[in-house]
Amino acid sequence: MAELFKLETIDDDPKTSKTENAGIQMLHLGLKALSQRSLVALASLFTLLTVASVFWLFFSIRDPNVMQLIECGMYGVFVLAANLIVRRA
Repeated sequence: MAELFKLETIDDDPKTSKTENAGIQMLHLGLKALSQRSLVALASLFTLLTVASVFWLFFSIRDPNVMQLIECGMYGVFVLAANLIVRRA
């Protein structure tokens, strides 16, 4: 009589092959590069947001007087200093 089901044993070897190790290393290398690029993008996003806030502040004042212009200029200098500090760190 023919066998309907045949049980096969699978070798559960904890050692992986060289190709699997190489694949895992390539995956780690790709993820590392992706995370580094995302950190650079976040730093650039900080600069973009702070400079955009300066432009928004300058354009939101309809009829500026002298004190408002001085305060906006001081805020602009503060943003530039903050960006320089972030870039050097």
